[in-house]
Amino acid sequence: MQYFDDDAPQVAKIRRRRFDDQLNDPQTRSGRLTEAERERLARVREDAYTAAQELPPGADRWSTWVDAAQGPHPRPDWLVVDAAAVDTELGVLKTGKEADVFVIERGVPGGERCLLAAKRYRSGEHRMFHRDAGYLEGRQMRRSRENRAIANRTEFGRNLIAEQWAVAEFAALSRLWSVGAPVPYPVQRDGTEVLLEFLGDADRQGSPRLAQARPGPVELREFWAQLVAALELFAAHGFTHGDLSAYNILVHDGQLVLIDLPQVVDLIANPAGAEYLARDVANIARWFTARGLSEQVTDPGALTAHLVGIAGLG
Repeated sequence: MQYFDDDAPQVAKIRRRRFDDQLNDPQTRSGRLTEAERERLARVREDAYTAAQELPPGADRWSTWVDAAQGPHPRPDWLVVDAAAVDTELGVLKTGKEADVFVIERGVPGGERCLLAAKRYRSGEHRMFHRDAGYLEGRQMRRSRENRAIANRTEFGRNLIAEQWAVAEFAALSRLWSVGAPVPYPVQRDGTEVLLEFLGDADRQGSPRLAQARPGPVELREFWAQLVAALELFAAHGFTHGDLSAYNILVHDGQLVLIDLPQVVDLIANPAGAEYLARDVANIARWFTARGLSEQVTDPGALTAHLVGIAGLG
């Protein structure tokens, strides 16, 4: 038995903005290390001492919501958007080669508050993105100087690459969340920092990854059905995860949530899009098969063909 229907009507093609449109949108370029950005950072440093004196005890900074690229509407009720809010770091949630993730509490002193996950991409000299050249296909910038810097991996170019990862992840999450995909709500992006919905419990413990789960036969089949539905929705909007594995999926309140999407692939703009899609399917199907789900159900070839059709690549 399979959890997708080869005879189902094709999902209508959706006119989508390309990644290079997102990258050149003035609202998404605010964190790039241009002269204007350097001047902004200089002003921030000049004001830092004064601002620090005014912060409530224990707070690390004022909320950066007002000046950041903000998440899509309708915004969740739990989100604190008050300009008087402050951010307090509560600890490290995850460390990685490309970015570190911290738990942040944003709240108005004596009032409403919420938990966020702050994903901060590492500085250019430490960045180790996996096969970034392939992922960056279809994300070209319009300025030749910037494209040369990226191609030559200069310090400026590496910072631009980090910006591209942050912009790509935030833009994709915004679009996917808006159509109901199982991804965290993207709260905001400020330069190379992306704030996301914190997925965890009341004790501020992050939700476990699928790789840590030990589902029984019934739950395993339910997880597979959820995953196929998510991949169908991604494909319908022209995406594949790009690095899908059981380590990039959370189990939150019995539901799968796909995370870590800086390398998300635009299936239309990237010439190797279909290859990345096939690799994603093969990787995750292998995990489910190893835990006892029938190969007839997880058949990666059949599922890939199904998703290629939905994406309009066939």
